[in-house]
Amino acid sequence: MGNPFTRLLRRLRDANILPLIHKRRPSRGPWSRTAVRERGERLPLRDRFAPEFVPGCYRAFYPALALRSDAALARHYERRGRAQGRVGAPQALRLQFIDALQTHEPALEIGAFHRPMLKGANTKHFDIRTHDQLVAYAAQIGEDPSGVPQIDFVSPLGDLSIVGERFALVASSHVIEHQPDLVAHLAQVERLLEPGGLYALIVPDCRYCFDHFIAPSTIADAVAACMEGRRVHGLGKIIEMRALTTHNDAVRHWHGDHGAPDNVAAMTRAAIDEWEASAGGYVDVHGWRFTPESFRTIVTGLSDLALTGLSVHRVYPTPYRAGEFCAVLEKRGG
Repeated sequence: MGNPFTRLLRRLRDANILPLIHKRRPSRGPWSRTAVRERGERLPLRDRFAPEFVPGCYRAFYPALALRSDAALARHYERRGRAQGRVGAPQALRLQFIDALQTHEPALEIGAFHRPMLKGANTKHFDIRTHDQLVAYAAQIGEDPSGVPQIDFVSPLGDLSIVGERFALVASSHVIEHQPDLVAHLAQVERLLEPGGLYALIVPDCRYCFDHFIAPSTIADAVAACMEGRRVHGLGKIIEMRALTTHNDAVRHWHGDHGAPDNVAAMTRAAIDEWEASAGGYVDVHGWRFTPESFRTIVTGLSDLALTGLSVHRVYPTPYRAGEFCAVLEKRGG
């Protein structure tokens, strides 16, 4: 039965009268991180990523809903839970997503810097800097350089075409939004994948990061960048990044505290100066803003237009208090 006060609090929380509070993962039971990881290690890569809603997982994360039927839980998730950031599948969480990526098959991670997701003898790494350069850069910005992996492929321009191998898995975290040409990036990853291979991504959700006040990208943006053969970010993207962004505290964004862009005119002038000084070179800014829904829509649209051979396998909604979402694309032909 439980304490009456506890039951009341649960009812109030479930009714969205109290702020939504949940544990990131159950500490024990079949949906704990350890149990999910151990089950996943026995599965083929593709099958390690659960559907975006799993009733048993939802019950484990939210005991107040445990007595509801699977159909009732699905309705709750679609009507309220998704928007509230409730976790519908274990791989929606960063750590459980990364657990699912560990494999003995050939894998490549793009741009890991000092926090690689992938480990193992068959994992290789691609970056714009060498290992020694990354170590020096991490120390320069006050980060721990000890995590920098061995870098197997280096291209200062981020050109994946230098990689001459094929992989069952390609992974990246906070990389795709920096690409000038989204279609070209997907094409390069597709070339690196074996048929049926997966591209696993962790992507910032523009609603809960410094991009909050900038509209999500659309398929029109993706097609235009492709048709233009964009190789660097234009002035508009640099102005957006320098003048129109806000704070990067995901928890504050979830609570409705979005701040506001500051000194827009001055920062716009500085962005113009930066663009002119670059003399047509690459300036590292966000070229793309995504939500889970817009990401799915764009990739599906590009696939329908035959602009990519990758299709959506999973796009997990952004969990409450997080600023990023996890997604898996699959190369057709497997």
